[in-house]
Amino acid sequence: MEQTPLFLRNSYWVLRHGKSVPNEKGLIVSSLENGTLEKFGLASEGFNQARLAGELLLKISMQEIDEKKILLENVRICYSPFSRTTDTAKVVADVLGISFDSCQCKAMLELRERYFGPSFELLSHDKYAEIWSLDEKDPFLPPEGGESVADVVSRLAVALAAIEAEFQGCTVLVVSHGDPLQILQTILRATKKLASSNGIDILSRTKEIMVHSILSQHRKFALQTGELRPII
Repeated sequence: MEQTPLFLRNSYWVLRHGKSVPNEKGLIVSSLENGTLEKFGLASEGFNQARLAGELLLKISMQEIDEKKILLENVRICYSPFSRTTDTAKVVADVLGISFDSCQCKAMLELRERYFGPSFELLSHDKYAEIWSLDEKDPFLPPEGGESVADVVSRLAVALAAIEAEFQGCTVLVVSHGDPLQILQTILRATKKLASSNGIDILSRTKEIMVHSILSQHRKFALQTGELRPII
């Protein structure tokens, strides 16, 4: 795992939710109103994927990584309030032996799915190609009524700042969705490379990387459902 940059107080892992009912049905479910409905939670396969991700993290916690161990008491699970991510976070917490009602687990609205707008909501997954094509051309231009890449960057930066203010020396597992996690990886990898001094906070660093050449490349960090990945 990459060494944590000095400007961060915690190390970060990301986990895309397990396969969901919308995944099985091939539907885009991106609004908070729809995404929090129980009927759009995990599919059976998704629960299995979440369990496997938790078991993998548990296995890793028992091994030495870069001369450091992941201590389960120092794990914090921050998750999107959507049903599919909440289900995933609950399964992982159970595998790790963490109480989901404890201070180690935290729902964060800023980690919610990217809203693709009313023109795409509840339509076929095939429409994602149109959105990602738009992202490549202009990551600051949102789908009609939805969020641009830059919009998501702004709220994810707020989430990171809040996590960094609340926790120190923790392993933070961020349980979220495909696009937000792609964008989060883009933010953290780009801010890590800044030549600026280590004392600059995450919000200031994020503003420095809000450029087309960086934000338009978020698809490079795509995750499969149930995929666990260390960032920094």
